[in-house]
Amino acid sequence: MDAGRVKPKFGCSNLKDMTAAELEAGVSPEPDVSELNIFSDNGSQSVVSQLLDHINSHEKSSQRRGGFSERFLRWRRRYLPVGGDNRRDHGSLKLSGPLVSGAAYCISSCSMILMNKVVLSTYNFNAGISLMLYQNLISCLVVALLKFSGVVSVEKINWKLIRVWLPVNVIFVGMLISGMYSLKYINVAMVTILKNATNIITAIGELYMFRKRQNNKVWAAMFMMIISAISGGITDLTFNAVGYTWQTANCFLTASYSLTLRRVMDKAKQSTKSGSLNEVSMVLLNNLLSLPFGITLIVLLGEWRYVISTDVTKDAMFWVVATASGFLGLAISFTSMWFLHQTGPTTYSLVGSLNKVPISLSGLVLFNVPLSLPNLFSILFGLFAGVVFARAKMS
Repeated sequence: MDAGRVKPKFGCSNLKDMTAAELEAGVSPEPDVSELNIFSDNGSQSVVSQLLDHINSHEKSSQRRGGFSERFLRWRRRYLPVGGDNRRDHGSLKLSGPLVSGAAYCISSCSMILMNKVVLSTYNFNAGISLMLYQNLISCLVVALLKFSGVVSVEKINWKLIRVWLPVNVIFVGMLISGMYSLKYINVAMVTILKNATNIITAIGELYMFRKRQNNKVWAAMFMMIISAISGGITDLTFNAVGYTWQTANCFLTASYSLTLRRVMDKAKQSTKSGSLNEVSMVLLNNLLSLPFGITLIVLLGEWRYVISTDVTKDAMFWVVATASGFLGLAISFTSMWFLHQTGPTTYSLVGSLNKVPISLSGLVLFNVPLSLPNLFSILFGLFAGVVFARAKMS
């Protein structure tokens, strides 16, 4: 949920500076700069220059041959970064990369939350653990398919790595389940605002566990978040005590997940054969280890009886929506990595905060949420506090 292309390769040296949202997505804070500057050395430039000079001389000798050469010349001027016109084309391509990746990240994030709300509320599906299990199973299958196709690289999982990762995964499962049930009982906008409490808990945890102090702007933004959450709950016309309890648990579990992940990351890297653990491996590890936990909980809590007896599971459209939510969950991980690779942690953090605005407003409109003016003001104030928090973290 709230809770993994070309082979991604990101550095994890700045993991302690990652936000809870980034960790939930299974992504690292910064791309590998050496990959972005792959053609910056003089040797590469000379090779490219020789190649282009050869193409230019070949074109001049072949322009007499007719239409094919002219078509090739027009194609090269349009797509190859040589000459003034082509530099402009190349610049537009560089600009479109962050725009496309950012749009993909925002769309997948918004769609995932709204799709889960449809499954749990519109279809009145009362088996959040089963939905989590199904979504994580889809993620495992897709990552495995991409691995066997050679699209992504995944670290080999061993028992030593599993033992190190188990505490992280237990919290991960709890985070997903609590998020599912809170979304079932609370409207999307209030879930988004209440999630701001995760930042406050994480900041306090960082202070005691890592001695990381925040500046006054960050604390001021977090105070604004507290005010918006309290006022939002008081003025919420659809207030549900069960939903708010689940969301409170989700905030603590999400913060615990990010803090625990930071503690075990170095040890987890040492438990792999290569001495590293990329983001796709983290996504696969989390989802794969969650399967036995999910099955155990479904059996112990008797949720399987509900799943096999309820009429909603016989509806084909329900399975279409549930499957789509599984693909969207994985899409968030990959689009997050893609967007981070195109931009950086600063832009990612700010866009993530701004992304709450369309999520909240679309949730209010699509699900016909009863709304009062004070509650709307609380929601907008909470969204503003999230943006202020992101900007303060950048300073």
